[in-house]
Parts: sequence; C-alpha cells; structure tokens
Amino acid sequence: MTTIDEGYIKYTCDWQKAPPPVADYLTHLNHWRDKLYQLGLIGVYDNGIGFGNISIRDTNPQQFIVSGTQTGGLPKLTPAHYVTVTDFDLDRNALTCQGAIKASSESLTHAAAYQANPQINAVVHVHHRPLWERLMDKVPTTSRDCAYGTPEMAREISRICQDITTSPKILVMSGHDEGIIAFGRDLDEAGMVLMAFFEDETQSH
Repeated sequence: MTTIDEGYIKYTCDWQKAPPPVADYLTHLNHWRDKLYQLGLIGVYDNGIGFGNISIRDTNPQQFIVSGTQTGGLPKLTPAHYVTVTDFDLDRNALTCQGAIKASSESLTHAAAYQANPQINAVVHVHHRPLWERLMDKVPTTSRDCAYGTPEMAREISRICQDITTSPKILVMSGHDEGIIAFGRDLDEAGMVLMAFFEDETQSH
C-alpha cells in the first residue's frame, strides 16, 4: 500500500502492477484527451503538478479506466498511461487499481460519480479558472466547506450526480481551485457538455 500526495489530496492506493488496459474505447478516450490537452484544460502547472483527467466506465460496470498519475503534462498518452480502477472505498479514501502506473490522484472523484449513478459512463475533470469562476453557483456547485480529496467532497459529488437528468451535466468544485467536472451517458456527451460551456466562455472574451 502506498500513499499518493500530489499537493492536492492524499489517499491510500493499492496499486497492482499489471499490463495496460486493453479496450477498444481507449482510442476514443485519447481523442477527447488530446482535444482537452490542446485547449489547456488538461496540463501541468509551473510547479510541476499535473491537472485534469478523463475516464470511462469499463465493461465491468463496477470498474472504470482513468488516465494515470502524473500524465497531465504529456502531450500524447498511450495505453500504458491508463489504469483500471477495480475497487474503491470513498469513506476510507482508498482505491485499488491495476496497470503500468498508479491511478490519478483525482480518481476518487470519478469513482464518486460512477457509484452515484449507473447511467453515468464517462467523467471529464478539467481546470480552467475563468470558466470555474463564471460557473460558480450558476451550475451545481459543491459546498465550499468540502475540501478536495476528502470523503466529504466525494459525498458532494455523489449528491449532484445522482440524477442523470440534471441539466447541465456539469459541476463546479468550489473547494478545489479551478476544478470542473462534466459527465454523461457516454464520453461524447460529457465532452460536448464541457465544450459548449468552454466555447461560450472563450467567445465572451
């Protein structure tokens, strides 16, 4: 068991080193990940801490595939940069993952969304300060009292994600600087929800 601490959160990770995930939809994951990276919605800060990631529910509905730790600054990802989260416990802030690298430090946020609603099959987590500030309290927003990477934040994510009919399918993490999450029944829906708000923000300046 190891502890991940990348400046934002600290959680227990049981990493089982294994071959990378083999899934047809990795190509589609990379398509969206490339787009978000090119727009600066996924990347790395000047201090070296990466931000933003993307995931999709696996064929086993209790598991999901997510971009791995410290991949935010990489222009291109390969299957070796993705990890399968096979188990998690939000109350204990713990997860189990399999792959060539450890799961992203933001994976429990994704886990909370998947656990909350079986109709959510994709989650996109990005950072963008102007959009974050503009959407704060205009779309579903987590409590400011909930720090990122805590069971309390996971419960906030669960609360918002329980109803997939919620429109828009986007939320602001007020306790996580610049953090925005979009979700949907598939990756295209989650990505397009985010892009609609992002394009509106960029066109307004």
